[in-house]
Amino acid sequence: MQTFYVERDSLLHRLNPLTKLVGALALLMFAFLSPWIWLPAALLLMVVLPLSVVGRVARSFLRAFLRIFGVVGLLLIVLQTLFYPYGETTLFEIWFVEATLEGLQRGFLLATRLGVLVGAFTLMLLTTHPGTLMRDLARRGLPNAIVYIVASAFQIAPQVEARASKIVDAQRARGLETEGSLRRRIGALLPLVGPLVFSSLSDVEERTIAIEARAFTAPGPKSTLFEVPDTAAERVLRWGLLLLIVAAIVARLWLSFA
Repeated sequence: MQTFYVERDSLLHRLNPLTKLVGALALLMFAFLSPWIWLPAALLLMVVLPLSVVGRVARSFLRAFLRIFGVVGLLLIVLQTLFYPYGETTLFEIWFVEATLEGLQRGFLLATRLGVLVGAFTLMLLTTHPGTLMRDLARRGLPNAIVYIVASAFQIAPQVEARASKIVDAQRARGLETEGSLRRRIGALLPLVGPLVFSSLSDVEERTIAIEARAFTAPGPKSTLFEVPDTAAERVLRWGLLLLIVAAIVARLWLSFA
């Protein structure tokens, strides 16, 4: 099973999956609800990155984070700086395009918010095995269909990436040129996308047969090989984070109507 999970012996790995999920949601809510432009960047640099060091996955985290977010974040800042319609303070002009300070600030805010989103959930993927997450959610009474959807969402990106890599290697072995000019790369997309789509559909069918063979839809409680630990301290931490999320929502609404 292809996943982003990196096996380590760390405090972050030993946390209950629900604690990490609530923590990621809390970071996301704080980043998107905050009226301060620097808070998302501060969360990314002072919370997410140090946690990757605590989880002993800093190298894997940075590699995955930059691959997913790097180009998108930079492009978002550039586009907002050059094409933000409500900018008033001109920084410089390129032909008919005017770069504004307000656009730069808006782009920075959107990019850092997206960075917190990508970073928080990337860190969770690296330190949480999908099987452990499924067991914990099912133990808490979540419907099996929802548990499967959540676990599949955590696995789809690495699985598609691994499958695409295999398809590229196979097509190269058959003589397909996938490198070179932009025109050549665009021409190679169709022979790559077709097998990727059809193999993904076939994988969905195989998964359906496999989970039905394991009595996925059978009524009654399911047995498990091990119990996912959940300490009292973690339960207090989760409730504290939920209260902070509610407080952030209330504060944002109050500032909006003030």
